[in-house]
Amino acid sequence: MAEIRSGELTSRENIKLMMEGKLNPDIVNSLRRMAIKEEDRFWKYVDILQEKTGFKERILLRLSDHLYIVAKGDERIVKCDCGYEFGDYRINWKLGSLVRARKTTEEMKEAYTFLPKEMPHPEEGLVEIREFYCPGCLAQLAVELVPPGYPVVFEMFPDLDTFYRDWMGQPLPDENPEWFQDKTLEEISHWDIE
Repeated sequence: MAEIRSGELTSRENIKLMMEGKLNPDIVNSLRRMAIKEEDRFWKYVDILQEKTGFKERILLRLSDHLYIVAKGDERIVKCDCGYEFGDYRINWKLGSLVRARKTTEEMKEAYTFLPKEMPHPEEGLVEIREFYCPGCLAQLAVELVPPGYPVVFEMFPDLDTFYRDWMGQPLPDENPEWFQDKTLEEISHWDIE
């Protein structure tokens, strides 16, 4: 068997096939085991995401299967691949999503259909299952299993400036320490709760 050079492993086509789940598992394992990763792998990845989504805004980072942080004018926002914009990435995007909270035993069992009936399910009153959906396309974006009343979890709040400057060697043009400040509580403080 001919040895594959690392540059061939991380070709744009292989990265795209891997993202689609269509890459030969042997090649995927070779990619995982590479001691030294090519410096342009991230840029190829982002380029493929940009092409896939068709966003005119520059993708800065992928958060999940459907969510991205993009640069929109002088803002950095969270955007779903359907085009729905959740707003400032410093505010937990879940606050702008549709939420289904499963609180009863029956509702929770609906979410755990893969478990045999004799297996224990989450206990009503001790936990609830929160499902977060995009208001634009209704794609399920996240699920939390938390005690009732627990704050909405802010799963990922990246320091984009440090990542781009220190790890990628290409500082963002709008770099500023103000970007890495969680603004979620500030947003919530403006809500009128009756």
